[in-house]
Amino acid sequence: MSPTSSGGSRPYARTWKFRGTHLETCVVASPGRIDYLRAWRLQRELHARVVEGALPNLLLLLEHPHVYTLGRRASTSDILVDSETLSELGVEVHHVDRGGEVTYHGPGQLVGYPIVDLRSWGGGPLRYVRALEKVIVATVAELGVAAHTGERPTGVWVGDSKIAAIGVKVSRGVTMHGFALNVDPDLSLFDHIVPCGTPGGQVTSLRSERPGVADVSSVIPVLARQFGGVFNWAMEWRSLRDPLSPDAARVLAGKEMAGAKFRAP
Repeated sequence: MSPTSSGGSRPYARTWKFRGTHLETCVVASPGRIDYLRAWRLQRELHARVVEGALPNLLLLLEHPHVYTLGRRASTSDILVDSETLSELGVEVHHVDRGGEVTYHGPGQLVGYPIVDLRSWGGGPLRYVRALEKVIVATVAELGVAAHTGERPTGVWVGDSKIAAIGVKVSRGVTMHGFALNVDPDLSLFDHIVPCGTPGGQVTSLRSERPGVADVSSVIPVLARQFGGVFNWAMEWRSLRDPLSPDAARVLAGKEMAGAKFRAP
């Protein structure tokens, strides 16, 4: 597989020739566990560079410490415990600019932040959300769990229990935020919220459905591969040694760390 340059207004919109076809590149990075506000700031920095064409499409795959995030439709009443209890649990709370209501992020949950130019991809927000659902359904299927979307609210379900939540923002044609797949989180943290605005909503995880099968590090390469398949992109791994350094965008663009080898975990 060899890289070729592509035309247009996006300097880093590279394509790869593979088996006689040309696939656009999506850069994927897994910076580990970082706190929510730092990751949000990183998203904004990288989003601005994708908008201006200085970076290709990106996929960040990571974990967060315990946090509840409230989307644009959320109410503080969706958090069912007081601030003292939140402090005892070690859970932060942040109001964010994605769609949806309240959800939980924490260790054992794989969070994906695709920063994607929908104009170059050729689909609108609804098609994009449906594509994310397909990525997650295919990922958990490869790991032995049958999931579906069906007539349910946005997200991915196993039976009547939600295994993955989706909440996105599209600004200037480029996406932010994304999805959260429960691999092996502490599911009791969902008991203190109205998850995704659904009173009594049930949640599950890969570990609950297939004990001993998966941890986050083993799911990351599976999901990245399925993401590339659904979006028809070549996934190119890069490293973010310092997710908030001023040079993070240049690292992702392949302009820094010459000679380093970037591999899937």
